[in-house]
Amino acid sequence: MFKGFKDFVLRGNVVELAVAVVIGAAFGSIVTAFTQRILQPLINAVTPPESPGFGIEIVPGKESTYIDVASVISAAINFLIVAAVVYFLIVLPLNHLKERRKRGEEAGPAEPTDVELLKEIRDLLRAQHERERQS
Repeated sequence: MFKGFKDFVLRGNVVELAVAVVIGAAFGSIVTAFTQRILQPLINAVTPPESPGFGIEIVPGKESTYIDVASVISAAINFLIVAAVVYFLIVLPLNHLKERRKRGEEAGPAEPTDVELLKEIRDLLRAQHERERQS
């Protein structure tokens, strides 16, 4: 029962998805603050001083018809930053680990230590000595 659960949890897609969601949510707020508080004002600085920002007002004098292009650009940059971080810090290392597993480079069962080897040699010598005494 637990082996099946372990296999399910450690399956690559589940782990990747869980990590991506957690990291993306945590990092998303930082990136959103960066794009809204730093990049968007820089984008809006391109427009004339009387303009409310980088955008288009469809009906002059009616704020509800303002299309805020700077917010769309900031959201796109926000998405690209989060996607790049998730890819380079999560997806790429996991893909590299999968490739190593395919090639058999991942650490398999641990090799016996020197002490274990010496104990095995001792036991074999003891068994051989006992066989010689019995003959």
